[in-house]
Parts: sequence; structure tokens; C-alpha cells
Amino acid sequence: MSSGLVLTPLAGVLLLLVMIFSGRAFRENWKAQAEGWVLRAWLYGVPAALAFLALAFIPLHFR
Repeated sequence: MSSGLVLTPLAGVLLLLVMIFSGRAFRENWKAQAEGWVLRAWLYGVPAALAFLALAFIPLHFR
């Protein structure tokens, strides 16, 4: 195994939960479009996107 960046299973689960809850909040905020929704969309969308990218491109390391 390379000594590069890898995710543990616990980190993978935590990133998955961040992606799920942030993505859901983003979607609900987008559908409601209440006052100030654009800022909240960015605040929810960025963590969801970063968690997705981390899960997609950083390999998991099982022991």
C-alpha cells in the first residue's frame, strides 16, 4: 500500500454522513427558496460536494 492519503472506514462513514445531511439540506433549501437561500445553498452545497469528491478520489484503507 502506498504511503499517500487514504481514508479509514470511520472517516469514510463520517464523510458519507456529511454528504447525505448536507445534500439533503441543500435540496430542501433550494426547493423552498426562502429569503437568503443562495447563501445557505452555498453553505450546504460546498461540504456535500467536498465530501463526495473525497469519497470518490481518496482510496479507503481496510486493515
